[in-house]
Amino acid sequence: MDASDNGSKRPTLGVGMVGYAFMGAVHSQAWRTVAHVFDVPVRPVMSAVCGRDAGGVRAAADRLGWAAAETDWRALIARDDVQLVDVCTPGSSHAEIAVAALEAGKHVLCEKPLANTVDEAEAMAEAARAARRRGQVAMVGFNYRRLPALALARRLVEAGRVGALRHVRVTYLQDWLTDPRTPLTWRLRREQAGSGALGDIGSHAIDIAQHLAGEPLAGVSALTETFVRERPLPEGPTAGLSGTGGAGRGEVTVDDAALVTGRLASGALASFEATRFATGRKNALRVELNGERGSLVFDLERLNELHLYDGTEPASTAGFRRILATEPDHPYLEGWWPPGHGLGYEHSFVHQARDLLSAVATGEPPRPSFDDGLQVQRVLAAVEESAANNSAYTPVAPVAPVAPVPA
Repeated sequence: MDASDNGSKRPTLGVGMVGYAFMGAVHSQAWRTVAHVFDVPVRPVMSAVCGRDAGGVRAAADRLGWAAAETDWRALIARDDVQLVDVCTPGSSHAEIAVAALEAGKHVLCEKPLANTVDEAEAMAEAARAARRRGQVAMVGFNYRRLPALALARRLVEAGRVGALRHVRVTYLQDWLTDPRTPLTWRLRREQAGSGALGDIGSHAIDIAQHLAGEPLAGVSALTETFVRERPLPEGPTAGLSGTGGAGRGEVTVDDAALVTGRLASGALASFEATRFATGRKNALRVELNGERGSLVFDLERLNELHLYDGTEPASTAGFRRILATEPDHPYLEGWWPPGHGLGYEHSFVHQARDLLSAVATGEPPRPSFDDGLQVQRVLAAVEESAANNSAYTPVAPVAPVAPVPA
């Protein structure tokens, strides 16, 4: 951290971001916003953004609010005005960039999933453990944990409101690939994305299930499918989840959909569906937890709401209760608007930035950590192994607890 500037009493933290497309844009908004909403202990300074195209990254820097632009991520890591590196690139480069940044003494935020393979994730988690001993922090960007309604759900589970869990169900449905003319972007190539719907949105489903339950998956049985096996090659640049197909064609080398059943460490059952072929579903993440005393339901397309069923109430009056998670004492709401004035998708990234800045200031390890990201990666690998082996039940090796850093 650098000394305070412009008369501010708060120290500053120079942030450098690698990648400036969809995730880069939303991360940029979070870094621009967080210190204006929350009383963060460290004020982020948007020092530099990095991308391979000089003209594109310079334009992105101007548009998104970064002070400088780089075309080599190594040069960005080497900058004296960068103390935290934010990795918003395809999964194929996560490990190389994040490990180099940690070894250079930087804090790191890395988009999900942590890596493309378990071996890469293992190396990243080990680098993060070594960096922690030097006072650095590393976080993986599972942003949905930071939605107030889901953070409230976690509080309620911890408080015992639903009792011992019996079932966890998570579906994440999108439709942006239903048109076979949609071009073969990097998200459809295994060498860049690692997996398809499984890693892209299924990783969110797995993280949310384990986070809310407070325990890991012990094993899975799975099916995966690729419905459209060839697509047009992109014609010109692609943006976000869209692009224009040209005359050439290429092979889709990732899954289009994954269907998973599993068992949590406690014995509770879990089920997951992740697809980018659910016609009419734009960003439909739905979570349901059933416990011995109650149930919780969340729908991302109504993201300010949480539904609670209290099974201890008399049957004559019992029913699902709609909780509007916009009260000042709900998670993260102290910095925002009056009750009833809802938040959106982008606010979860602001909350993520707030929590990471707090971890930098206190030295406390942030969650989800790279070890959490590694555990999700092991689940993704077990899903693919099961699907390749006629859906055989496949155990998931737990990640060993990390010993506390001596004071």
